[in-house]
Amino acid sequence: MKNYLDFEKPIAELQRKMDELQRHREAHGIEISLDKEIRQIKKKISEERRRIFSDLTPWQRVQLARHPKRPYTLDYIRTVFSDFAELHGDRLYGNDQAMVGGFAKIGDQKVVVLGTQKGRDTKENIRRNFGSAHPEGYRKALRLMRLADKFSLPIITLIDTAGAYPGIAAEERHIAEAIAVNLREMILMEVPIIAMVIGEGGSGGALGVGVADRVLILENAYYSVISPEGCAAILWKDRSAAPKAAEALKITARDLLELSLVDEIIPEPLGGAHNDVEVTAATVKERLLANLKELTAVGTKERLEQRYRKYRAHGRFQEGQPVAA
Repeated sequence: MKNYLDFEKPIAELQRKMDELQRHREAHGIEISLDKEIRQIKKKISEERRRIFSDLTPWQRVQLARHPKRPYTLDYIRTVFSDFAELHGDRLYGNDQAMVGGFAKIGDQKVVVLGTQKGRDTKENIRRNFGSAHPEGYRKALRLMRLADKFSLPIITLIDTAGAYPGIAAEERHIAEAIAVNLREMILMEVPIIAMVIGEGGSGGALGVGVADRVLILENAYYSVISPEGCAAILWKDRSAAPKAAEALKITARDLLELSLVDEIIPEPLGGAHNDVEVTAATVKERLLANLKELTAVGTKERLEQRYRKYRAHGRFQEGQPVAA
């Protein structure tokens, strides 16, 4: 059964009516009289979908980014890449299943691909820690990226996490240090790096695998220093103010592109990536290959300089007169 979000209720109601008519037609063998009505409802569904998805609010895009049917990292690895050989463990503590990665090919190009992975049901979500990695997840990612750097393989990271795991166990194993080391090391790696936000891009948990020459983002994904709920709890003392926070945070793909925090928006099928995974995967593959071609054509020294300038340019400030006491 399809999962409809709150703002998709008009579509869900029309779909329910059409399903009832189709069942009635099949049960009673009525063809001509119902065909016209079914076609009209199909047309209304199409028009309603275009109306709703042509003007989504930031909060509605956050809901789409979290859609339970949305493709996850391993879905893209299966559809976009080939010859994937997963590697496990950080060689220090253990294997964090919220972070997956290994050697693969995209087209004819050998790469290392890695990313955060959520679960489809409660059992898998517990195993994957709901896509929130522990320190060993980021150290595993760093181990894989160092292998890529050693063997001159481009790195592709897929980001879909609400953030790194915030629990006591993660603090005991130095989550902040693990992420900080990744930031430092990724800025210095000599191979091309592409990061792509495919769903949620939350806080340092996303940034820990997000330092790259090119940062791509799917149309209905978001990238933010904090979740809308977390921001609402801090600023308004009320998590129900999340829609207001999503608007203020400027976390949508369009906002991020205008702020030069991402380099490219990858379009999704109408209704979101989950509505046509094959089309989404084909678009993702085409854009990854195009960006890889551009980056590999640039010399290492120049690419490192461009990466440095890219991150030095982040952040804007405005000078003004001090406020009188």
